[in-house]
Amino acid sequence: MASLLRKMASKKQRALEVLTILQRLYPDAVCSLTHETPVQLLVATILSAQCTDERVNLVTPALFQRYPTAEALAYADRLEIEALIRSTGFYRNKAKNLQGACRKIVEDFGGEVPQQMELLLTLPGVARKTANVVLAHAFGILQGVTVDTHVKRLSQRLGLTQASDPVKIERDLMKLIPQADWENYSIRIIYHGRAVCKARSPRCADCELSHICPAAHGSLAAATNHSST
Repeated sequence: MASLLRKMASKKQRALEVLTILQRLYPDAVCSLTHETPVQLLVATILSAQCTDERVNLVTPALFQRYPTAEALAYADRLEIEALIRSTGFYRNKAKNLQGACRKIVEDFGGEVPQQMELLLTLPGVARKTANVVLAHAFGILQGVTVDTHVKRLSQRLGLTQASDPVKIERDLMKLIPQADWENYSIRIIYHGRAVCKARSPRCADCELSHICPAAHGSLAAATNHSST
């Protein structure tokens, strides 16, 4: 038990140091999905699944101009929606989920995006990742840690979790990071994943987290051994 507690304390200390460094590196980090309303943020986040935020931001202006409200989107022509969001990938399923979510918002929630995790999770196409983004950035409510591909990859490399399931990763991170910083951690980790700790070619030698990153230690050691042979 004592060993387990020491290990947890060490992880928490590392997580706090990671957070401190990321706050210095990315002081102005914000949600990169362009939106003006909670509905627009919900729609953009659903579209961002297996798609870059940059691509989503190219698509949503025309979509939101054509369908500015949940009601407009809920009862729109499905083929028109598919045509507008086609470049985000998986457009048929996304169009179905967008309409299903917006219809439920209109019919069950008076046209307003709900502000409770359990209610958001009843919307088609909405899992905890999307719900966390909407709650944090539309309403300032922190109920969890947003876990996307960047957060998953970097949290594993940093030794903050060994889980592969996003829900289990989220639970691990919630134990290590103060609640007030749950979304700050996610946003800044995403920025760092895009800029430095890339999936295929992480720039460990240039990374300001490398001194506390178990994965970087192995990568840098391998590079040093290779260059000395």
